[in-house]
Amino acid sequence: MSLSTGHTGLNVTDLDRSLAFYRDVLGFTVLAEGKEDDRRYAFLGGGGDQFLLTLWQQARGAYDRHRAGLHHLAFTADTMDRVRGYETALRAAGVEFAHDGVVAHREGASSGGIFFHDPDGTRLEISVPHGAEEAPAPHASAPTCGFF
Repeated sequence: MSLSTGHTGLNVTDLDRSLAFYRDVLGFTVLAEGKEDDRRYAFLGGGGDQFLLTLWQQARGAYDRHRAGLHHLAFTADTMDRVRGYETALRAAGVEFAHDGVVAHREGASSGGIFFHDPDGTRLEISVPHGAEEAPAPHASAPTCGFF
């Protein structure tokens, strides 16, 4: 049996705020939206009709990394220039980063990217498999994405 990730669903506290972040800053496309007061959600895609992410307005508090569940959500970009473009857009939006700019996944790795949080504190990553050879690694032996 072979599985692949279909889409990811995130609970959010404020759908309008999260939509502004994922749509306007990260460039997701809204494919569908539920607007009933007690059932608000948005299906987001990465281009065309490719369904990637659902935002559900049903959380009562911010993301808590100390509870079981999602550790972080990682997106892959096609080039390091694209990662740096996201970094610029995120900084312009006032987003705080877990590390200072692009970092390698671990010492000597060619993969790496940026690590930051969405409006509810969910940990996010945008990385590339190659192109981060010159970037610093925050942790010499442990995966960078595991400790932010």
